[in-house]
Amino acid sequence: MPFVTAGDGTEIFYKDWGTGLPVMFHHGWPLSSDDWDAQMLFLVRRGYRVIAHDRRGHGRSAQVGHGHDMDHYAADAAVVVAHLGLRDVVHVGHSTGGGEVARYVARHGAGRVAKAVLVGAVPPLMVQTESNPAGLPIEVFDGFREAVATHRSQFYLDLASGPFYGFNRPGADVSQGVIQNWWRQAMTGSAQAHHEGIAAFSETDFTDDLRAMDVPTLIMHGDDDQIVPIANSSEKAATLIADARLKVYPGLSHGMCTVNADTVNADLLDFIES
Repeated sequence: MPFVTAGDGTEIFYKDWGTGLPVMFHHGWPLSSDDWDAQMLFLVRRGYRVIAHDRRGHGRSAQVGHGHDMDHYAADAAVVVAHLGLRDVVHVGHSTGGGEVARYVARHGAGRVAKAVLVGAVPPLMVQTESNPAGLPIEVFDGFREAVATHRSQFYLDLASGPFYGFNRPGADVSQGVIQNWWRQAMTGSAQAHHEGIAAFSETDFTDDLRAMDVPTLIMHGDDDQIVPIANSSEKAATLIADARLKVYPGLSHGMCTVNADTVNADLLDFIES
């Protein structure tokens, strides 16, 4: 399997399929690059080069005991980009991966980034603070930490079978395969990385990163996202990025890249080709 070594010695797993214009994917917490299967297969069949990596501590990357913060996440992505010699890249990030994209573009992307896509992404800031009163209370994320520490497997099963894909909504078309694949990806990763990663996605303030993004950016968000509420994330992010377009998907969930892949893929392709 292909790996690249980060600056602190951490082994980062990546996929690199196809040729042509490069599109790089950044996955959400606590998953892996496998979460992008529907998008990567769609684009590689249409002549694009698609790249995705497993964040440190996630998937097949090394389960190191350090560096589970957004600065390291973005730096690790930069190592993959440099190792593969990528330029004019379209970076696509979902949820936590959207924060990773914002920080990568702001701090490491000069001269290498063509466009960016943020899908159900966490920026600018999830947690409630004095300056972000509409954020989610810290107790929500403390509950996540407690669940990861005490009954991680059941917690992940509950997330996948409930709010992540909107399977808890009346009349939802529930897929056991989707639930089991989410759980499989999550349980492959490190409990420590997942526990510490909660602070990375919830307490990192991406306001300055968003303002520094200087490439065309598509922001995609379902208005029934129960994990990252749209009002305090994408709707605010769209006002901070100079060249941003927000597309809202009525009734779609946080997991729309999987359960509504046809819709997401069509819009993603249109933006890449625009």
